[in-house]
Amino acid sequence: MKDFNSNKDGKRPSASFVVGAVALLFLIVGYQAALFIHKASVARIIANHDEPDTVFVYASENASQAVGVTANERPVASTSSATTQSDNHTPDASMFGEPCQTTGSATDRAGNRSPVAGPAEAASPYRKKPSGVPNTSGKAFGTENKALVYKKGSGSVSNSFRRNSEHSPLAEQIRRNNTPRKYESFRFDPNTVSVDDLMRLGFTRKQAQSIDNYRQKGGRFRRKSDFAKSYVVEDSVFRRLERYIDIPKIDINSADSVTFMSLPGIGKFFAGKMVSYRNELGGYSYPEQLMDIWHFDQEKFDNLKDLIKCDTLATLPYSLWTLTEKELAAHPYIGKRAARSIVIFRENSPKSEWTVSNLQKAGILDPDKASKLARCRIAKP
Repeated sequence: MKDFNSNKDGKRPSASFVVGAVALLFLIVGYQAALFIHKASVARIIANHDEPDTVFVYASENASQAVGVTANERPVASTSSATTQSDNHTPDASMFGEPCQTTGSATDRAGNRSPVAGPAEAASPYRKKPSGVPNTSGKAFGTENKALVYKKGSGSVSNSFRRNSEHSPLAEQIRRNNTPRKYESFRFDPNTVSVDDLMRLGFTRKQAQSIDNYRQKGGRFRRKSDFAKSYVVEDSVFRRLERYIDIPKIDINSADSVTFMSLPGIGKFFAGKMVSYRNELGGYSYPEQLMDIWHFDQEKFDNLKDLIKCDTLATLPYSLWTLTEKELAAHPYIGKRAARSIVIFRENSPKSEWTVSNLQKAGILDPDKASKLARCRIAKP
């Protein structure tokens, strides 16, 4: 109560307030210090990736051919002999297939001595792999690789080849997670692009695998907006890739019923009707002909019109002026009565008057059927 009254009078803050403020201050300082240490550690790991404290030097003249050149290897230019110590340390005989006449030694950061190949040892084809020195050539150790331990800043060996020591998996993971990924931009179909190409586009392997799993389960990206809705596609990534997304439209003149079923609102019934009506027409001439199908209304058409196309080059023009009466009667826009009248019209009119508009003027076709037939590809008389 005393603290409360003193705080109320405005003379000084309460003790509980002071303790809370101090605790909050220490919490903020500790958090910032932890962030700083973490960032410094990550920066150090990344900086030391190409220049580790310990590397392996191959003293063979043909070391580059023997071990293979990688991004972590480079020839040693200096001719300093400070790489090894010139004492007469003799390694344990169990490490070699036969005794060695002369050996040297080198010391790593921890102060541990590592055996060094001497002249006699280098000539021996039976030398076993020393402990602590990795065999990175993939061949029998001792046949061509004479591995020395090289300490950073201690000099180098003439006519030698340098290979960085292996990094720990944790260090490699930290480096990968904190190194900006290189990415490319190229046209792709999100429904067929491979996992490797998704990684080239800037996705992580986990993100690319997630997209691939969605497709394997039957998922499909019908529009660019569908790809943007994927939880692994960040807004910034989508903005960069949007103009490169290329989702092919479905050609209603060549697609089968299974392909039609991938369209929104199209099930097995409508997919079958779309194929059968195409056969009756002899091929679609324009996308709006889909609305001739029973119960295929404007709303259904609007939901898929941006996903389809009508390639008229894949079909032959309709031979209105050469087909028989029976063949004409099978067309949805003509029928039996009009087919007979068209044959009579052809027999009693010159070819210059053989037009759909004249069929309408003659009362053979009603205005609705005539307008639809006029939009179709019709072979010339």
